[in-house]
Amino acid sequence: MKRLTSRCIPLLIMLLVFVSVPFLDAHTAAASSSTGKNYVYDDAGLLTAKEKNHLNRLAAEYSAKRQTDFIIYTTNNPNNKDVQILNEDLYDDKGFGYNQKFGDAVVLVMDMRNRDIYLAGYGEAQYTLDSQKLDAIREQITGNLSSGDYASAFEQYIKLSARYIVADSAGNSAGYSDYSSGGTSNNYNNYDNYHTDRDSDNLLFKFWFQLLIAVVIGIIVVWIMLAGAGGRVTVNRSTYEEAETSSLLDQQDRYLHTTVTKTKIERNNSSGGGGGTSSGGNSHSGSRGSF
Repeated sequence: MKRLTSRCIPLLIMLLVFVSVPFLDAHTAAASSSTGKNYVYDDAGLLTAKEKNHLNRLAAEYSAKRQTDFIIYTTNNPNNKDVQILNEDLYDDKGFGYNQKFGDAVVLVMDMRNRDIYLAGYGEAQYTLDSQKLDAIREQITGNLSSGDYASAFEQYIKLSARYIVADSAGNSAGYSDYSSGGTSNNYNNYDNYHTDRDSDNLLFKFWFQLLIAVVIGIIVVWIMLAGAGGRVTVNRSTYEEAETSSLLDQQDRYLHTTVTKTKIERNNSSGGGGGTSSGGNSHSGSRGSF
């Protein structure tokens, strides 16, 4: 037993050291990916500093992958503007874009005064994220918004938007509207590329996660070996039980009562939306709703 333990412990230590390397690399990559660009404008004060930093790093990471800015803006809307106008004015004022002013960007604006939300895709994002896709994204994050879990909703918005964006190898997304309306676009002839792109964000395809699972399985196997090395237990319940004098004397089932509970099903107040053109002449896709 001691000999087996002395052999297994060094092996486990080596495995734990080895598995920590991917985590360090991931942390370093996340730190180096930060460009100082701001993606989160939390004027309503809904996020902690830690949550805001995390969302900024996440938006920077996915913006680099999709060459599209992912913007979040929360406001108490003191002037009581329409949420779509707030979205359009923000883009006109900031000129968001991954590699140029007034470029490709997805903008989420949340009006806390009227509890309205508006998502818009600008530049090429109005095709890669058309109004129908923005509707789907908004509907999926509304639950977290309604419950006040804003950080989770915004993280979900970034990841879902990145997954929905599909571009061909040349980076050209034109023609997406043909595909969404039932036609055939050259950008979608190779449908497998879309699933490959989605799989790259899947946790199951991460190397560090696969390695972690392997280490956990190894630890379980070693633990079973160590547990089995201590000998078998030969004493059980029947060892001290007198079968002749031990018996079940009586048994009965008695019905007491029935309890009925009712749960109200909350329904999200959603209203779809559509695109438009800002006062600055920037066209966009769009989706609006309440939470």
